[in-house]
Amino acid sequence: MSAQLPRANFSLVFPPDPGWVRTAREAVRTALRTANRSDLTDTALLLTSEAVTNAVNACRTNGCSAPVTLYAEWGPYGALRVLVSDDAPGLPAQRSLARDTADAENGRGLLIIGSSAADWSVCHHGPGPGKAVWFQVNGAGS
Repeated sequence: MSAQLPRANFSLVFPPDPGWVRTAREAVRTALRTANRSDLTDTALLLTSEAVTNAVNACRTNGCSAPVTLYAEWGPYGALRVLVSDDAPGLPAQRSLARDTADAENGRGLLIIGSSAADWSVCHHGPGPGKAVWFQVNGAGS
């Protein structure tokens, strides 16, 4: 019988400023380290950066000053689910890698999330214009 991994769900609320992307990523890194889930680190940190950057950019583009929220929770078998919500209007759309956008410096966040996460989605939340992007990462053998 294996020991239960220490798991703590957490949330982080922060202003829509690019400086907070690193803080969000480091919070997820700490959760993974305390749960001894180094196997999830690279993917979870990449996807956290993409989801938080998308939320911050959506808020800044739309003049939304409401905070961005990151919520992380542990699922069955040590899977980590991360949800990032913002109050900017509209749903993000996953773009394809067309030849004319192959050198673009942005617009690939959902493509990266979609290709790297075990599961993910975008949904509306609450009565306002906001939305949430969530993803799940699983370890080997999960």
